[in-house]
Amino acid sequence: MLETLAYGYGLLEGPRVDKAGHLYFSDVTNGGVYRRAPDGTVVTVVPRRRGVGGIVLHADGGVVISGKNICHVKEGATRILFQRDDIPGFNDLFTDSEGRVYAGSLRSDPFKEGPRVPGELWRIDGEGQVVLLYGDVGLTNGIGFSPDGRTLYHADSAGPHIIVHDVAPDGTMHNRRVIAHMSGGMIPDGLAVDEAGCIWVAVYGGGCVVRYSPEGRMDRKIDVPAKAVTSLCFGGADRRDLYIVTADNTEDPEHKGTIFRTRVDVPGLPAPLARV
Repeated sequence: MLETLAYGYGLLEGPRVDKAGHLYFSDVTNGGVYRRAPDGTVVTVVPRRRGVGGIVLHADGGVVISGKNICHVKEGATRILFQRDDIPGFNDLFTDSEGRVYAGSLRSDPFKEGPRVPGELWRIDGEGQVVLLYGDVGLTNGIGFSPDGRTLYHADSAGPHIIVHDVAPDGTMHNRRVIAHMSGGMIPDGLAVDEAGCIWVAVYGGGCVVRYSPEGRMDRKIDVPAKAVTSLCFGGADRRDLYIVTADNTEDPEHKGTIFRTRVDVPGLPAPLARV
């Protein structure tokens, strides 16, 4: 059963839950990063900023967010971690066990049809310290690691599929392959991995979230009353709360971008804090 937590937004993205149960999320089209408290109160964390497709929490407080650059925002102060003039923007973000930030670059407008300039996956080791891990990502979206950290999953919405790499001990990526092919106007958007190593994916254009095995076999589907399901994350004391965000609401169109919550059987992996 889906519970509605908040609504009335544009295209919601980047959900992330802290230990106190606060849900952080962004509104890509209308701008802003927000925090919803367990009692339902919503406050603005970063005002007006558009294009924030990814959020990670920082160990020193504040949030690391995407957009025209990757920056750490804490108590109103902004510290730019990575920006390049030849990269128009960045989309989803994730962290590894060392607190390094992984960011997918956008080299084409994600809202325009037609040929795309592929982007890359970058690892941010510190302020201005970045490593290019690989390229040829048509439209970068969700990023996540397997429970042992040895496999990285990366949603390519232009595929539409999920790119998989083995992660070597030195952090380099090897054995590129593709799983979870989609069709019929359905594309993979945000993703999150559970303790069983399965990948939960928000299906934009499909009105659902689906769960894939590490090999790409779909074994569960949760219908969502929104055609444009954009992202998801785990939360709650047992990490079995699944938060789902959207860009619309087909049951009540006036609700627009909506935040839903449901319960799942297998806990999600904790999202490491950024330490860059």
